[in-house]
Amino acid sequence: MSAKKSGGKTVTVQQIGSPLRREPSQRQTLIGLGLNKMRRMRTLEDTPAVRGMINKVAHLVRVVDEA
Repeated sequence: MSAKKSGGKTVTVQQIGSPLRREPSQRQTLIGLGLNKMRRMRTLEDTPAVRGMINKVAHLVRVVDEA
């Protein structure tokens, strides 16, 4: 993803929990964030939509860096 090229703020998230035995919507939220395997990291644009997705699966992800 080219979030760093946009010049805006970014947030890096890491998946720390498994989506097994979770609601299907939480699994889809992880996929929407670009996460689907343990310890995978993604750098995303820091938008209200992304923050909402992070809050929805806060028990499954960890915010590593906010730039």
